[in-house]
Amino acid sequence: MIVMVLVGVLRDQVTVLLGGGASTKKPGLKAIRETRILARGATLRTYGSHIPLSSFTSRKNFLSNAYKKGEYLKNPAAMNQAVNPMTDPAGMEMMMEGMKKNFLMIIPQSIIMGWINFFFSGFVLIKLPFPLTLRFKSMLQRGVETPDMDVTWVSSLSWYFLNLFGLRSIFTLLLGEDNAADGMRDMTAMSQMGAAPPGQPQDFYKLHLAEGENLLLTPHDWELGDIEHRLLVQYGKRKPKIASDIVEVGDSDEKSIGSSSENKGKGRRKGGKRD
Repeated sequence: MIVMVLVGVLRDQVTVLLGGGASTKKPGLKAIRETRILARGATLRTYGSHIPLSSFTSRKNFLSNAYKKGEYLKNPAAMNQAVNPMTDPAGMEMMMEGMKKNFLMIIPQSIIMGWINFFFSGFVLIKLPFPLTLRFKSMLQRGVETPDMDVTWVSSLSWYFLNLFGLRSIFTLLLGEDNAADGMRDMTAMSQMGAAPPGQPQDFYKLHLAEGENLLLTPHDWELGDIEHRLLVQYGKRKPKIASDIVEVGDSDEKSIGSSSENKGKGRRKGGKRD
């Protein structure tokens, strides 16, 4: 356990020295602009009902044309070309940073696991103070093939894996939140090594086009269109427009129509008696 903690601290310091920790190079102004313009379009789609229709339409047309022309791209000349990280210096730098991080995660854990297998294979280290079922036997007693042993005993290899996934709080306490000594990152990096090349850049032109299409399809419903009536209703200066008022008006009309028909019937009866 002490060796794993020391190796995690050493790996974090080496990652920082190689430029993969907190000292990572900050993005430039053009890179920030092509990212933040997407957030501007999303904000307009979400809160566009708070401004009048003319303002919303002008902003929507401006952003849609800017997305289509690629005015906010870092490299507008290459907007119709496929993104190739091998020819882009920034993409190459991202790939190298990703590869260095992966190697710094995988190599130390592989060495520690081989060291534990060589020196501590077949040893039983601790006994858990609570009972467990037989399903935990394969997880807690790796390297010790004894069917008669109690499940609460933990082998050295299983204790290594428990420390690998359980030392995150200690590393956070020693190194801070953003550290490179987390064992979960190691397992994630191992599973994703062949999935995709590290540091693959995004095609921001396609993202801009998609955001422009979403913006054109966004309707406008101004929330301040009937604000005078709502304020007067809130302070009791005007009655609210509800469906009960319409029902009452309809009932009064029906009553007036019924009373007029009754009066006509009475007039006809009186006229018949006179005749």
